[in-house]
Order: sequence, then C-alpha cells, then structure tokens
Amino acid sequence: MQMWYAFFPLSINFTCLLPAKIQEEIDCVIGRHRSPCTQDKSHMPYTDAVLSKVYGPVFTVYLGLKPAVVLHGYEAMKEALIDGGEEFSGRGHLPMAERVNKGHGIIFSSGKRWKEIRRFSLMTLRNFGMGKRSIEERVQEEARCLVEELRKTNASPCDPTFLLGCAPCNVICSIIFRNRFDYTDPNFLTLLEKLNENFRILSSPWIQVCNNFPALIDYLPGSHNKVFKNSAYVKSYILEKVKEHQASLDVNDPRDFIDCFLIKMEQEKHNHQVAFTFENLIATISDLFGAGTETTSTTLRYGLLLLLKHPDVTAKVQKEIDSVIERHRSPCMQDRSRMPYTDAVVHEIQRYIDLIPISVPHAVTRDIKFRNYLIPKGMTVLTSLTSVLHDDQEFPNPEVFDPGHFLDESGNFKESDYFMPFSTGKRICVGEGLARMELFLFLTSILQKFTLEPVVDLKDINTTPVYSGFSHVPRSYQLRFIPV
Repeated sequence: MQMWYAFFPLSINFTCLLPAKIQEEIDCVIGRHRSPCTQDKSHMPYTDAVLSKVYGPVFTVYLGLKPAVVLHGYEAMKEALIDGGEEFSGRGHLPMAERVNKGHGIIFSSGKRWKEIRRFSLMTLRNFGMGKRSIEERVQEEARCLVEELRKTNASPCDPTFLLGCAPCNVICSIIFRNRFDYTDPNFLTLLEKLNENFRILSSPWIQVCNNFPALIDYLPGSHNKVFKNSAYVKSYILEKVKEHQASLDVNDPRDFIDCFLIKMEQEKHNHQVAFTFENLIATISDLFGAGTETTSTTLRYGLLLLLKHPDVTAKVQKEIDSVIERHRSPCMQDRSRMPYTDAVVHEIQRYIDLIPISVPHAVTRDIKFRNYLIPKGMTVLTSLTSVLHDDQEFPNPEVFDPGHFLDESGNFKESDYFMPFSTGKRICVGEGLARMELFLFLTSILQKFTLEPVVDLKDINTTPVYSGFSHVPRSYQLRFIPV
C-alpha cells in the first residue's frame, strides 16, 4: 500500500511533473494556497482514477499525520464490507463527531452499543405502526402537503430548496414525534435551520482540519463552535419532547419512535446494558434527523434539476404515471413494480449525482490480513462510492445521465449490485428503506400534479455539482411548477 496524500504537496509546487488534467483538478479544487485534505479526493475523479490504476484498489492516504486505507472499486469493497463485514464494521476516528455525540447514537458509535441501537432502530422503522398509520402513509401525507405548498407558488419561478427541505424533515418528525409540523411553524423552522447549518459547516474544509488536528478544537475560534451550539439546541429540543412523551406514555399503545425507545428502556433497565439510555435516545434521534433530512432533500433537488435538463425523460415518467396511477389517487409503493422506467429514473438520479462520494469512515475491529496487507485494529478505512457508482464496465458512459443503466433490453427494471449510494455491508444507512420510499413517492407525486418548466434555456441548465466538502450538491436554480 502506498502513501497517497504525500503526492499532493509535491504536485502543487512542481507543476511541470504532472499530467495537465491532474494539474487542472488541483488548481480547480485545491488551489495554490492551502494544503490538500481528504475531502478534496471526491472532487478529483481523474486524479483518483489515475492513482488507483497506479497503486491498485487498496492504498493508503494520510489524514493529517495518521494513515488511512482507501478501498477503490466494487470487488475490494465487496470483499471488505460484505464478505468481511464484521471486521470492517467499526467507525473511523472523527473527533468532531465524538465531541458532539460522545460515542452515542447510531452513526458514530461502535461495538455492542452500536449493534443494539442499530438492530432496534431497523426493527422499529420496519415495523412501526403495528396496524395503525404506517410509515408509507406518513410519507404519502407529506407528499400531499408538499404538492399543496408547490401549488401555492402559482407557477411563478421559485427555488425549491426550502420546500424540498421541509418535506423529508417533517417525515422524520412524524416518525419520531408522532406529528408533522406546518411549514411556517417557528419551532420547526428553527430546527430545520440548525440541521441545515450544521450540514453546511460539517461539509467545509475547516471541519476536516479539526478532525485531522483535534488539538485545535479547544483553542481556536471557528465554525466548529457553531456546530457545538447548534447540536446543543437540537438535543435540548429533543429532550423536551422526550419529557413530554414520558408524562403521557402508554406502554400498551406506543405512538412513535420515542415511545418505542422509552418502552425498551424500561424492559432493559435491569439488564445492565449500555445501549438503551437517555443519552443514546437523544443522540440516535439527532442522527436520524441529521442523516435523513439534508441528504434526501439534496437528492430531490438534484433530481428535479436533472428532470429539467432532460424533458424527454420527464415525459416518459409522466406517461407511465398516467398509465399506472392516473391523476386522482396518491402514488403508493405498490405502484413501483409496475413502473420500471420511473424506478430506473429514481435509481439513475442517485447513481449519477453520487451524493456522498466517500462514505463515512469505517475502522477495522481487529488486526486483519486483507489482500496480503496487514491492517492493524482501529485503522480508518475510506470507501470510494464514486468508484462503484461510476464504474464504466457496469454503467457504460457513467458520466451521462441515462435511466437505461437500470433497464434491460425489454424495458424491465434491472437491479445492479453496483448500486450502493447508501454504502453497503453492516454499516449501510439505517434509513435506506425510508429514503427510497420518500424519493419515489415525492417525485411521482410532483410529476403527477405538475409540469416542470425551466426559466432558462436547456443548454444553460448546469447539472455539474458544487464542491461542498463530503457531498455533491446541485447549483442553485429556479423553475416553475405548472399544474396539470
């Protein structure tokens, strides 16, 4: 395994030694006046591809002064995360996250505590409702509310960012707190503001500096302090809701995720376990909001931009909607199996935008031998989702938006093992099922009720992402929602 990031300081200063394309990416992404960081890697696909061909699918980078292993390509990721899932199921060292969550929650925890919380959360999200309102019904309700809010734009040019942020956040609120909020509710708007601001800050190079050099966290001013302040607000808000639930809890009639967790706490209180505590409840809810709001919102926003850019694709989706759902009932998940083209479009949106190019760092849980390399316990492992989602053997012309990547010759939907926008293995996103449901129901509901009309010429619609730390986000844009 080679020491990858040592390449960059030399490359910035000795331009004559580099291929022009690599130097162009360095100039565009890093510039000449700051040091490279691992977040730059996801925005430099050509450089990443060249280095992976030189060094192979397993190589080493330096994050600050600490080495980390990079896995590149489907075979290496499958071998590590699926075949060797347990050994690679730890969470990489992230000082900022550790400072906020202190090892609690579902995203940044490890070991037995993580396994217990993950198992409980998956079961609760899967079985929630128990004969009452299912999660699908909650998403359908939110889709109807979103459509009505879009109708209020009166076909005027609008930036969809705010409304597309409210909808997935409200779905999480409905699951966690039992009730959704009006889009003008001040408490809801403040919560959404704190979550969005944290997402933006955590995507910044400064947070990468804090993670790589954690000693700076306590001694320097900076936006990381805003993350701590916002996180404290969110936790305080959640704690208030938890106390309200405690006062009205009926163990025989759980209303939402909080009730289910409180009941589990009571059941486990004599077992001396470390998972079902107030600290873990609050951290887990914070994680569900953090992971389930901005990511789905950004995917929806990017999806509408791609549909604007490709009106032929949009027309085919709407034709399928008219044939299967028609205009007067709400879309449901049972419709998806009869809508192969729409299903392919939703998958292609996620593949094409490559929302999280490098997944949240893993760590190996013991000393292991992997492809003849010895990887010590606790070593951080980075997985390049881009290298799989944009594999040119599985997806010919991967830089082109083409729903045909997920259709066979007969027009039937075609699954792909390479489709892993939610990562894969034991650390796959716990909200994958919910996110897929939201994307299908929100997009079909919008296209059922509206024609999307751009406010600029098609040639001027730019679908290349804005560089935003660990995620790809679309450029700001406006469109008109024309009722049909």
